[in-house]
Amino acid sequence: MLPCLDVVAGILWRDGRYLGVRRPEGKSHAGKWEFPGGKVEPGETPAQALVRELREELGLEAGEPVFWKEKFHKYPHLSVRLSFFHIRDFKGVPRPLENQGLRWLTPAQATALDFLEADTDIVAELASQDAPGS
Repeated sequence: MLPCLDVVAGILWRDGRYLGVRRPEGKSHAGKWEFPGGKVEPGETPAQALVRELREELGLEAGEPVFWKEKFHKYPHLSVRLSFFHIRDFKGVPRPLENQGLRWLTPAQATALDFLEADTDIVAELASQDAPGS
């Protein structure tokens, strides 16, 4: 049985675009795009983990994340349980504190980028919605 990792991902909206993060060199899946977030630490709720990750990785102070959906994804070496949250309320300008690439994307633009395998269906679903970010 593969180990299962609890991971959170934030869909941060600004003016009809959401923030994409490109994984830096030296990390697994370097160069792939993803939603900002990270691992849930023991004793944290997923929402608390996301607020912490956004502060650590991007220097942002997020308002209350709004849960959207959960999914499981299996990689060859582990499975992940991903909890996705929409965030429309945050303070600060995202900064690449972990040398990652950052880009505000329309949902249509995101479909042309090389997102992590676990995120591709989420990217497609966001692109198919009528009023992204509303």
